[in-house]
Amino acid sequence: MDSIFKALNDPARRTLLDALRMRDGQSLSDLEAHLQMSRFGVMKHLKVLEEAGLILTRKSGRFKYHYLNPLPLQELMDRWVAPFLQPQARALSALKAKLERDTKMSKPDFMMQTFIRCTQDALWSALTEADEMARYHFACNVVQGNAAVGAATAFILPDGAAMLRQVTTEMDPKSRIAMTFEPLFMGPDAPASHMVYLIEPQGESCKLTIEHYDIAAGQEGFAEGWARLAASLKSYLETGSGLKSAMQA
Repeated sequence: MDSIFKALNDPARRTLLDALRMRDGQSLSDLEAHLQMSRFGVMKHLKVLEEAGLILTRKSGRFKYHYLNPLPLQELMDRWVAPFLQPQARALSALKAKLERDTKMSKPDFMMQTFIRCTQDALWSALTEADEMARYHFACNVVQGNAAVGAATAFILPDGAAMLRQVTTEMDPKSRIAMTFEPLFMGPDAPASHMVYLIEPQGESCKLTIEHYDIAAGQEGFAEGWARLAASLKSYLETGSGLKSAMQA
């Protein structure tokens, strides 16, 4: 937590975070344009932000791209702000580290990481079994179809409308799942995109990385949905109770 406060206590670093909030996945050259300082100075500020877990990086070819990781900020809000505003604060983990792994896709438009205190088997089940997904999804009480290569998974809202459809395209047992992402809540003609779950055991915990590719213009709000899903998934696996929306309570 101290590293987050330290990272935020500098106007240049806050400018870099604002730049990534406006457009995620920028290179060092892109970010240099936002600050009037040397390339080395920008690199030093990015290193502080990365060490605090506020940004994630991913290499693609000769370039290194930077992504805003909102979960540590959510944890800060839950710990220092929410207790004064709500009877109970949501439980989120300390979030950090980076993950670099080659995929067949181009650089992701969005990345998020979280640590969950659970077994690899438990996390895999939560991400692949429809009944498990329904227990923690923040908006849907019904999920139809287990994740399997070529199979579709549908997320159903309380009013019976379909919110989301995913088709699993690749699976590496207990370590990687690639899926299409069809946002039906945006209408039948909304562009589909692609997402990947990456699971890495870390002692008594698992590191979960979420990557989202090919996000169309106007779909930037998906980041908030991923933050809510990750928080609810973590709560479910660590406490047995997901963080459902008010309409589902």
